[in-house]
Amino acid sequence: PPALFSISMIPLDLRQLALAQYEHLGYPPGYPDPEVPEQYTAPQLAPDTPRIQLRLAGDKRKHNEGRVEVFYNGEWGTVCDDDFNLHAAQVVCRELGYLEAVSWTPSAKYGKGDGPIWFDNLHCSGKERTLALCPSNGIGVSDCKHTEDVGVVCSDKRIPGFKFVNTLPNHIENLDIQVEDVRIRAILSSYRKRIPVTEGYVEVKDGGKWKQICNSEWNQLNSRVICGMFGFPGERKYNARVYKMFARRRKPTYWDYSVNCTGNEAHLSSCKLGQATAVKSNETCSGGLPVVVSCVPGRAFAPTSMTGFRKAFRQEQPLVRLRGGAIVGEGRVEVLKNGEWGTICDDHWSLLSATVVCRELGFGTAKEALSGGRLGQGMGPVHMNEVQCSGFEKSITECFFNKEALGCSHEEDAAVRCNVPAMGFQESLRLSGGRNPYEGRVEVLMERNGSLVWGTVCSDGWGTMEAMVVCRQLGLGFASNAFQETWYWPGEVSADAVVMSGVRCSGTEMSLSHCLHHGDHLTCAKGGGRNAAGVSCSETAPDLVLNPQVVEQTTYMEDRPMFMLQCAYEENCLSSTSNQAPANSYRRLLRFSSQIHNNGQSDFRPKAGRHSWVWHDCHRHYHSMEVFTIYDLFSLNGTKVAEGHKASFCLEDSECDEGIEKRYECANFGEQGITVGCWDTYRHDIDCQWIDITELKPGDYIFQIIINPNYEVPESDYSNNIMKCRCRYDGHRVWMYSCHNGGSLSTETEQTFPGLLNNQVTHR
Repeated sequence: PPALFSISMIPLDLRQLALAQYEHLGYPPGYPDPEVPEQYTAPQLAPDTPRIQLRLAGDKRKHNEGRVEVFYNGEWGTVCDDDFNLHAAQVVCRELGYLEAVSWTPSAKYGKGDGPIWFDNLHCSGKERTLALCPSNGIGVSDCKHTEDVGVVCSDKRIPGFKFVNTLPNHIENLDIQVEDVRIRAILSSYRKRIPVTEGYVEVKDGGKWKQICNSEWNQLNSRVICGMFGFPGERKYNARVYKMFARRRKPTYWDYSVNCTGNEAHLSSCKLGQATAVKSNETCSGGLPVVVSCVPGRAFAPTSMTGFRKAFRQEQPLVRLRGGAIVGEGRVEVLKNGEWGTICDDHWSLLSATVVCRELGFGTAKEALSGGRLGQGMGPVHMNEVQCSGFEKSITECFFNKEALGCSHEEDAAVRCNVPAMGFQESLRLSGGRNPYEGRVEVLMERNGSLVWGTVCSDGWGTMEAMVVCRQLGLGFASNAFQETWYWPGEVSADAVVMSGVRCSGTEMSLSHCLHHGDHLTCAKGGGRNAAGVSCSETAPDLVLNPQVVEQTTYMEDRPMFMLQCAYEENCLSSTSNQAPANSYRRLLRFSSQIHNNGQSDFRPKAGRHSWVWHDCHRHYHSMEVFTIYDLFSLNGTKVAEGHKASFCLEDSECDEGIEKRYECANFGEQGITVGCWDTYRHDIDCQWIDITELKPGDYIFQIIINPNYEVPESDYSNNIMKCRCRYDGHRVWMYSCHNGGSLSTETEQTFPGLLNNQVTHR
């Protein structure tokens, strides 16, 4: 309507009435932002300073790292590592708009570059406004090869108020995008209420001000990159008409440039700068409108109300999964091939390949591609090596890879950290009263009588699984302890009252509110305050895995006389029928060795302090965990046929991988545990390392071992704590075959093995 164009001439009260009719479209209050630009002054360079531009290139594992490349004289080149130091890295990172340098790497760690080596023997103080001002041999004077190309790692944080200044206007198509920040800003009221924000203006922060981008040069590939950055695997069409009306009423402030992405970038900073925006005098751009994106969230993040176990996080793609990560969207990458799960070797592992994995699983682009078994080591085969993706594959299994994964061990397992949508879960939970940010009484924000109040969680039944969800929700890693009383952590007095009770988590939820709980019907005999639930969190956790081959290779049967089993009888290691057995009778024992590896990122330590360890006469040492493993035998229909027993253990390092020293031993009341990269072997000839099969009829059975069955000690992955074998007994001999860990086979294969699918059935 014409009135809109002359609205500034209408008196204020009438103007508000005139705009009220458009209120249903919704727009953010105070739009556009009345922000005060932050103080950042672009470097003033003397006229004779060589004009250069920088970028980070090569085989990146994060967007804010890479080979240092310099654009000069119309050509991209590199920097030699001779005399390069952290001061020089600082100048590079600051020039690119990052707050500081974290580290630098010599010898072409990010791959060899091309073109001239523009700088050699740089001697920066760290204060220079551009790399061109650092003393060096002179621009283009070098005796280096590209095997000496230097790389840097910059901090995640950007310089507040940073403004991109293009010193080479004639070469704009060669430059990467450098802005302070980027966001999707929800414009329509229907989207402003949604979590996560999936649709709105794309805005960049440049020179301390948020600006829109002109859509004249924008395309779907650019949208794909933006959606990926914010944790969304794809983009979709939106209702352009509504945004056209909005832009007419609220004049946009356009950024000076357009954007040119190829679509496989993990981050906007890897996209090229497009042409300068032609802004008309009336502040409209030639295409006319600000860029809008509408993103498609993965199934786990769809903006609906989430309650109960049915919304617990589930992977979306059956060929690929993440294991061993603390938070949703991170973990060791595992692929299913020939019915068996295996890992990917980290040779040539890059942000591009990692992004294919992330999108496949319903996340956005990759935040980081990790190597060297950083998120724990897997078991089983290494299925892929030297993976190379274009970035547009639907699955990592479609990417080119070297089928000969020779020389790859699990020490080289590849992992990812993906961009996931901002769900705001951490805003409704806090830890209070702890000595550091990683511990404290759990306090939740709940609706009570129509208003939101902070309160405590009832500690009845509070355990490791619930603590795991709290630590994940706060982005603090894994749980290291779950506490049922917190009198030593005085939390907020105003939050003493219990607002949540009966909490039961499966362990996969993204938020405590997704776990089963009593809702409004609170029941808590203990009360809150000093008896409220608490946690402590840790960035790392152990991961115990049984070696199935050792069980298979060491199984045998022994007939042992009762008079030699007195000690074992007293420790309940025999079936209950042994109560009436005469001293000269025999018990038939199925014996085997247990070799338990710690494949995680931190040592496995018993929960109990040494004051409560129990002396065991049979083994002549102290046991720190009363129930460390459970041994069972099932019929093929899943019925328990032999009374297994709960084996208590003394935990120690029997052997370790090369280069790792043993730290724990049982002798002389020593410290107990299993070091990362070590294993504890309970040999077949030790008392109680058996199942009593005296009454067992000949037939086919399933043998099962569960480690850490009560989740007494937190681990990064419980699915691999169970091991199953097929067992054949003919009355004279016993065979053990097809031994495998939980989660190592495809679901179809696993379903042919009855018993527990994972050890969570034993929980509570």
